[in-house]
Amino acid sequence: MPRTVADAERELRALASGRAAVAFSPQAPRTDRPLRRSAVLILFGALDRRPAEHGARTVPPQLDVLLTRRADGMRHHAGQIAFPGGGTEPHDRDAAHTALREAAEETGVEPSGVEVLGSLQPVHIPVSNNLVTPVVGWWRRASPVAADHAESVEVFRAPVAEMLDPAARGTSVLRHGASTYRGAAFALGPHLGGHLVWGFTGMTLASLFDELGWSVPWDPRREFPVSP
Repeated sequence: MPRTVADAERELRALASGRAAVAFSPQAPRTDRPLRRSAVLILFGALDRRPAEHGARTVPPQLDVLLTRRADGMRHHAGQIAFPGGGTEPHDRDAAHTALREAAEETGVEPSGVEVLGSLQPVHIPVSNNLVTPVVGWWRRASPVAADHAESVEVFRAPVAEMLDPAARGTSVLRHGASTYRGAAFALGPHLGGHLVWGFTGMTLASLFDELGWSVPWDPRREFPVSP
């Protein structure tokens, strides 16, 4: 259990440097789409030192993670809470370059203020035939953030302690035809718009928190119905 922000950073670095795998339960595959490659930035920090209003005591109250809400008109995952990120371009050096470039475009994060701690193993998302590399970063120097309103309509920093509160956790339930897909989800508080973090983002964070030993017991029987 990290006692300080420095402890949390050290534990994240150790996990990311080992290229941990994300426990991801995919939706129905789409075989009619070409394989896409992309990267997302999972950006942790504690720059404003603003403590969580409540929540789990397994992490420092100042620790937060940067999230966006995708524009409603996006082709994939419209309106969902997401990590900043996007598709790989030919000139990108690696997944970290892709994640930082896309994060700068979507949120205004200054890449020079972010230290890349490592990457997780790529995750294949069958529904969009997308191979996504999660890149874990630590925010060392603050920079203003704002939605670009092309791909994202909100950008905010979510306190990790509040997300780990058992009262905020549950299972997303997506019913599509005769199939049902379930995954870890987080209900954000009213001060964060009351949004639900689910899908790839929710399962990635849940997997990270479990691997780090930050999670506390919660009730998976609590369900959050979602729509595609």
